[in-house]
Amino acid sequence: MTWAPERRTPLQVLRALDSGPRGLLESEADARLARDGENVLPTRRPPSWPVRLVRSLRDPFTAVLASLAVVSALVAAWGTAAVIAVLVAVSCTLRAAGEYRADRSAAGLRELVATTATVVRRAGPDAEPAPREIPVDQVVVGDVVRLGPGDLVPADLRLLRATGLTMHQAALTGESAPVRKHPTDAPAPAPARGTGGDGSGFDRPELCFQGSSVASGSGTGVVVATGADTRFAADQGADTRFAADQGADTRFAADQGADTRLAADQGAADDEWSRAHGDARGSDRRTTAFDRSVYGISWILIRFMLLTPPLVLMANAALRGRGLETLPFAVAVAVGLTPEMLPVIVTTALARGAAALARTHEVIVKRLPALHDLGAVDIVCVDKTGTLTQDRPVLDCALDARGAEDADVLRWAAANSLWTLQLAEAPAADALDEALLDAAEQRLPDGLDALEYDPVAALPFDPVRRLSTAVVRTPGRLGSHTLIVKGAVEEVLERCALGAGERSRITALATARAEDGLRVLAVALGERPARTRAYTTADERGLTFVGLVGLRDTTAETAAAALTALARSGVEVKVLTGDHPGTAARACRELGLAPGEVVTADRTDGLPDAELAELAARTTVFARCTPAQKARIVRVLRERGHVTGFLGDGVNDLPALRASDVGICPRDAVDVAREAADVVLAAKDLTSLDHAIAAGRRAGGTIAGYLRITLSSNFGNVIAMLTAGLILPFLPMLPAQVLVQNLCFDAAQLAFAYDRQDPAALRRPLRLRPREVLRFVTGFGLLNAAADLATFAVLAWVVRAGGDAGGQASFHTGWFTENLLTQALVMLLLRAGRGAAGRRLGPVPVAASALAAAGLLLPLTPVGAALGMASLPGVYYPLVGVVLGLYAGGLVWCGRENR
Repeated sequence: MTWAPERRTPLQVLRALDSGPRGLLESEADARLARDGENVLPTRRPPSWPVRLVRSLRDPFTAVLASLAVVSALVAAWGTAAVIAVLVAVSCTLRAAGEYRADRSAAGLRELVATTATVVRRAGPDAEPAPREIPVDQVVVGDVVRLGPGDLVPADLRLLRATGLTMHQAALTGESAPVRKHPTDAPAPAPARGTGGDGSGFDRPELCFQGSSVASGSGTGVVVATGADTRFAADQGADTRFAADQGADTRFAADQGADTRLAADQGAADDEWSRAHGDARGSDRRTTAFDRSVYGISWILIRFMLLTPPLVLMANAALRGRGLETLPFAVAVAVGLTPEMLPVIVTTALARGAAALARTHEVIVKRLPALHDLGAVDIVCVDKTGTLTQDRPVLDCALDARGAEDADVLRWAAANSLWTLQLAEAPAADALDEALLDAAEQRLPDGLDALEYDPVAALPFDPVRRLSTAVVRTPGRLGSHTLIVKGAVEEVLERCALGAGERSRITALATARAEDGLRVLAVALGERPARTRAYTTADERGLTFVGLVGLRDTTAETAAAALTALARSGVEVKVLTGDHPGTAARACRELGLAPGEVVTADRTDGLPDAELAELAARTTVFARCTPAQKARIVRVLRERGHVTGFLGDGVNDLPALRASDVGICPRDAVDVAREAADVVLAAKDLTSLDHAIAAGRRAGGTIAGYLRITLSSNFGNVIAMLTAGLILPFLPMLPAQVLVQNLCFDAAQLAFAYDRQDPAALRRPLRLRPREVLRFVTGFGLLNAAADLATFAVLAWVVRAGGDAGGQASFHTGWFTENLLTQALVMLLLRAGRGAAGRRLGPVPVAASALAAAGLLLPLTPVGAALGMASLPGVYYPLVGVVLGLYAGGLVWCGRENR
């Protein structure tokens, strides 16, 4: 059986769900709970340790090293294979441990959307219905739920009754103003695709959604969807119908329209969602700035590594007649080109930075590479409501009809709030009434005592007439009652005795204040003879206009300082909000952020991506944004070459969080936003974001410095090895000696993970660009190769190596020593980045000194003899000292040129 949506009534909905106004039987509720499962959001199950370790192998450098270990084992280079296998194991363990700690910290922040809910149930068929509090995860489809001010909606509801009910849907839509909700007998059907509606259902007055909260009034509704079937869960990407389920619930799904899927955005929004994710649904992985940088450098190295062994083999075969016996040497050369310690350095630097952030600034980095991405971020897009503002209004002005400040306007507005609250027996005031009462206590001479009237009656706020009325005995006059009316400007003016000109002037005044970002309410009075019969809405006529009250959102305490810090760090801030343009602009001005021309997101819908990217680059504030529009703006900024972060706290921010390079959320964000975010700001201090960016830049600087130093040295050694293979009648270094040299250099490079960065490197976004790294490596690699070739000339003259084994051993020893000395110089002179010389003691200078000592002393030990090394003539050392002096001068000069 199917019913047309336009003819559906609340009673028909109850019948479709096998429920009723008196609620479910306890036994039926238990049966539905067993059938449908608990009312909990779908969450990502934490991966096991083996899965974490396997995922660590997805890092391209780690994968390359693992491949080299296999190749080394195939050619019986067991020492090489063992060393590389240890490096891979250490890297994977460190990364898995860091992400495990981050997951545990993030799990401590998770909270249920609501802890308990008030439902109406019956113990038996003949028992009276009774309200009871139950855990929110025990709510089932068909439950009748009661809502009051401040309550969080435990599941998706269809309203049956409501009195002055307004809902906060900011977590879902980004709109900070409360939305009126009321039951309807025949709601309009959801718009079909392509008809211009978004199909979300948020504008349907009879529907209340999980994740929203009651701003004012009360209501009763029947649960139509729980858990993964709610609109709240659908915004995580779940491809489910609004209320589709098994059994009896299928009938309700049919009522919604067979072709309507309320759980997902319509038309272009669906396409945008797919583009925003970029990868298959269900994957928690996306390509970020870190991935793009690492992949770029990895492919450069892979090409060199694949090319090097064949070149070595062919050159030796063609010119020297050596065949497969040079294969171990060729593999050793390829290993020498690889930055073996990179996975360890990356993981250690990121893990140390993440641990320090969690310890000192309460920032939880859930995905370690996100810390590097933070350091590269040059644009941070932020939602307004809940991040820059507290979603808590405060009084901005109280104006009379001429636009002048008037305390009486505030007094009458606050009196309406107080007595409407008291006489309507509402458990708590809504946010606007609280703001007026707080302002009265602070600004009126006698505080709330100035509101001490003798109350008579109250007509609470009604979403249809959009105003409330309190009736009090007229102060100082017997036999007279005063009606205090407060509400929407147009509704109040319609009930006032005003001329057309006066009405237009007041409307223009209210409009100007609204465009300036205020929520404007009008206040009017009416005097009536005292009477005993009840007052009705018919009495709200012939009123005298008193004035306007304007309220604004309270900015977050640390938001202004956070925006200033980001600007100082070279990070551009853009505001993407679902709120009114005037409200967004005003909040930005209060925080010291120049809004410029505010662009409403509907202007972006018809723009191609290239034009939108140009517009986004020069626009600071986008208002009236849907979730899909936010995600598209973030995406085009990324495609333009920016590294983007997105800071948001609501379900409506999920597509943008996932579309950004790094998603960030505050600790009081909704549960699914914390699940989707890469970084959680656990402290109530937005300036912690700047500290997180600084930590990311420190980690990124460590990684970039290591890459530049290691790759330039390795590249120079490979060029020297290839050249020596062509001009020498013997191998320039034995494979075992190459591996020991690499092992010494690798051990010294661990110091980079604990080194401090030059403060100048933290003043701007630090991005690892493969082309820049390649240019740096090529220049300094050629300089290193020149030093090696000069050493070859010195050795050829000093030891006169030829066919005898002694001369070859001396040659091997001399180049081994020079190699470690040049690498120590590189570590010292290029340690802090481009040409920044290290002038203070720290782990890197100590490690470089140890490396130099190993190069000088190892050949004199029994280990050196076992490796085939020999003593060197005394004349070698001053001559190689000259070579090293010239090399150091070249490093300093080239470093200055590359600053």
